[in-house]
Amino acid sequence: MSQNSQTPRGEMVKIMLNGAEVQADPYWSLLEVIQFYGIDIPTLCHDEGLTPYGVCRLCVVEIGSGDKTKLVASCMHPVWEGLEVRTHSNRVIKTRKTILELLIARCPSSKKLQDMAALLELKEVRFEPLNDDCILCGLCVRMCEEQMVAKAIGFAGRGTDRYITTPFDMNSEECRKCGACMYICPVCELRCQGPQADTVLCSGCINTEPVCAPDYGDAMCFMVPCLSCVKGPEDVK
Repeated sequence: MSQNSQTPRGEMVKIMLNGAEVQADPYWSLLEVIQFYGIDIPTLCHDEGLTPYGVCRLCVVEIGSGDKTKLVASCMHPVWEGLEVRTHSNRVIKTRKTILELLIARCPSSKKLQDMAALLELKEVRFEPLNDDCILCGLCVRMCEEQMVAKAIGFAGRGTDRYITTPFDMNSEECRKCGACMYICPVCELRCQGPQADTVLCSGCINTEPVCAPDYGDAMCFMVPCLSCVKGPEDVK
C-alpha cells in the first residue's frame, strides 16, 4: 500500500519544503506541490497536459535529512507526512547541470536546451557533441497518443539504438499531419546562432551564478528577490 493511500482524500499532509513547513495534497506529485508554492525548478519531459514520464530527471530534488538523503525525480515522486525536500541544494544543482550537459551534448542546436543552460549557469559541456536531432524525452509520443488520440508514432529499439518512428518505419495512416509533435518538441526550435554554431554552448543569455549556494549549501534563488544575490551572503541574517 502506498503512503498516500492511507490518507483520506481532502486531508492535507505537512512536509518540510526548503526548511519551511507547508501543507500538501498527498494525491499530488512532489513537482505539483513545489510548483504550487511558486518554486521554479527545471522540467523538460514534463507537460501539464500529459502523463508524467520521469525520463529527463531535470526536476530532481533531494529528499530526507542528515546522511540519509537521496535524489528523486519530483514529477514521479509521491508526497507523505513529514517528507523533507530541498529543491536547490548543492547536490541538486550539480546533478541538474550534469544532466543538462549530457542533453546538450546530444543536441546542442536546441534553443530550449541552450536557454535552460543559461538559467542554470552552465558554463561548459565536458562531453563530445553528437549533434543528434532527438533527446528521447517522449513528449511527441505522449502528445500523439494522449492529446491527438492517434498513436501514430512510438519508440523502437533499445538502449543506444532507441529512436522514435512510425509503426514498421512506414508512413502511418493514423498520422493526420497535425504538427502537434513538432509543436511540443524541445529540440525543433533552433538556437539563435543556427545549426552550424561554432560553440557547443551559446552562453548569450547566461545569468550571474548565485553566491549563496557555496556559503549556505543551498541556492536561495527560489526567493524573489534573492536576498543573497542582492546583498551578498555576509549581509543575510
